[in-house]
Amino acid sequence: MRKLTHMNEAGEARMVDVGGKASTRRVAVAEGRIRMARTTLDLILAGGHTKGDVLAVARVAGIMAAKRTAELIPLCHPIPLTSIEVELAKDPKVPAIRCRVRAETLAQTGVEMEALTCVQVALLTIYDMCKAADRGMTIDGVRLLEKSGGRSGRWKRKQAPSRT
Repeated sequence: MRKLTHMNEAGEARMVDVGGKASTRRVAVAEGRIRMARTTLDLILAGGHTKGDVLAVARVAGIMAAKRTAELIPLCHPIPLTSIEVELAKDPKVPAIRCRVRAETLAQTGVEMEALTCVQVALLTIYDMCKAADRGMTIDGVRLLEKSGGRSGRWKRKQAPSRT
């Protein structure tokens, strides 16, 4: 059984020492969605929101959050991000906006937390900007899809059948 790396032998929280690890290219891909009323999705897509372009603001908020992940997650290392790509796509069948993030770094530790934080904050920003129209929006499905780089190598989520 694997042990939790953020705990010392006494079970106390600690920041993992990555000082002896080589800096390598690391990539993480994460996703999530925000489900909403069809009228809310239509409002976002029409671009007529009084607060501005909802998707553009959400994209920037997600990028900003990824850059500040170490300030939000107590034992997370600050790392230099080399790239953050945020894709926000409509899903009219649900209705929802899906967020997919690809984060990259050249560092001694992974970039999964940055990708996941980016997804969460982008979706929270959509909620914040649209809550006056739809307080019943639901954020779900936030998860890591894949990661590569470092000692543990490549990991990819096995795709389960799609659910709406």
